[in-house]
Amino acid sequence: MIKNFWYAIEFSEEITSEPKRLTILGQELVAYRDTKGNPVIMSDLCIHRGGAISDGFLEGDCIRCPYHGWKYAPDGECVEIPANPPGRSIPKKARVDSYPAVDKYNWVWVFLGDLPEAERAPIPELPHFDNPDLRRLTGIYEWPVHYARALENGIDFSHGAWVHGGAFGNRDEPEIEDYEVNYLSDLSASATIHFRPQPVKGLWRRLYKKEKVQPYILVTNTWWMPNVTLLEVRLPFGFQRLFNAHVPITENKTITKWQLLRDFFKTRFADRDAARRVIKIFDEDNPFVVAQRPELLPYDLAAELHVKSDAIQVAFRKTRNKYLDMGYGIDMHKIQADYGNYQTVVIPSPARRENPELANAWVMKEVPVKGRELTADDFTRRPGDMKKSERRKTEDE
Repeated sequence: MIKNFWYAIEFSEEITSEPKRLTILGQELVAYRDTKGNPVIMSDLCIHRGGAISDGFLEGDCIRCPYHGWKYAPDGECVEIPANPPGRSIPKKARVDSYPAVDKYNWVWVFLGDLPEAERAPIPELPHFDNPDLRRLTGIYEWPVHYARALENGIDFSHGAWVHGGAFGNRDEPEIEDYEVNYLSDLSASATIHFRPQPVKGLWRRLYKKEKVQPYILVTNTWWMPNVTLLEVRLPFGFQRLFNAHVPITENKTITKWQLLRDFFKTRFADRDAARRVIKIFDEDNPFVVAQRPELLPYDLAAELHVKSDAIQVAFRKTRNKYLDMGYGIDMHKIQADYGNYQTVVIPSPARRENPELANAWVMKEVPVKGRELTADDFTRRPGDMKKSERRKTEDE
């Protein structure tokens, strides 16, 4: 679990003027829209008695906790305590953490961390969403796994021939050509291969007959930190692009909010078949991802053996490790061991750093983090670069 990133957490249409409870990175959040339609996301823990604010109701732009009626503004400040006599001031500590939130690409994004705006990594620039000619289909898929395992499965080339051998994978031609990892930024990478699929069946066979079919199709896998992937398939008759926001709920639960964009079969008639195909692929992946050990993605690259066909996953792991090293990793084990059911901790919001005068005005403790001491090399080395010791641990380098 990593803080200090923009996370795509929910479809835009799912956040309304009715408070909604969400769990992200093990944190309970409340989400709603203010009177201008802007998303508001804050901690779902009333600092008075730990009540769920999401069970409350809106009054204008504010939300009122249903337990004792404490009223919170969108910035998290308590603006009314009904039990207080008239004229009594509201304590400075009467505030909850509120996080920056925006709509983009049909998802609501939230910045879960305390970095000031100038230091935050931006929301990734995702392609194709500005094309009005594409048919868009959305859905969700739940995994009982850590989000990084689900994400890495989505960018893995070589499992296709085996896990999806009955669909599009071809076990007779499982080889993955050597490919280049293209870094789109320090927070994103992409790779393309020639993939040799099974002969097509069903509805798509009609289209294949009308096209000059190559013995392969081009497949591109892309990832953006911290939780978005794209599977792009260039079919003989069009493009299909599957965007996945792998939402980390807890350490052993992920909900993938997927969006499928296609430039063929653009009528509603084909949506059911398209959705069925997406879920079928996830269902085929599921038992293998669930069976992976350890459940958490290993930090040490040498803990699992990598070959050249794993280059895109290795790029993700090294980039993720960089931010774990910077102290962005939430220490979930320490939370369970030291706090358990007796103390609630929250991801600190930007207000904690932006308002020094409020330094001691926070009831809820910050989540503990983990990381190592950084060296100058960490700030000069690209995420894709390897040290000699790392290269020796990677087969075929």
